[in-house]
Order: sequence, then C-alpha cells, then structure tokens
Amino acid sequence: MCLMKNYSLHLRNLENIMSSSKTHIKDFAAELTKLGNRGMKKAQEENHKLGLPNVYSKNGTIYYQLSNGKITTEKPTSLS
Repeated sequence: MCLMKNYSLHLRNLENIMSSSKTHIKDFAAELTKLGNRGMKKAQEENHKLGLPNVYSKNGTIYYQLSNGKITTEKPTSLS
C-alpha cells in the first residue's frame, strides 16, 4: 500500500510539472527518470529480501546478482 501511495504522489508531481506553462521536456524527463530509478531500486531490494537474483545485461552477456551480493554469469537454480 505504501508503494502505491508513493507512486500516486510522484504521478501527481509529474502531472503538476506537465500542466505548468513553463514546463520543459527536460524537467519532465528528469522527474520521470527519478520515478523509474526509485521503482527499480525498490524492486531490487524486494528481490534481495525474497532471495531472488537481480538480472542485468551488458554487451550481450547476462549477469545475475545473487542475494548474497555475488555476481555471476551462471543462471541460478532458483530461476530454472
């Protein structure tokens, strides 16, 4: 419930930015990026609490960050 409340507050902030006649696209993009980053961080933290790996890709290689902090390219059995 707390996550939805925070999301709603940020959404209202975005609506206020867009309704302002002096709004610049870069302000909207910056606010949207902040909102996305916060959501991603919360999802990563929740994965960690649940013992699930966070999955990343760099230059076509998939990396798994395990809940113990180890980073590996081997697919964990929890994802099989």
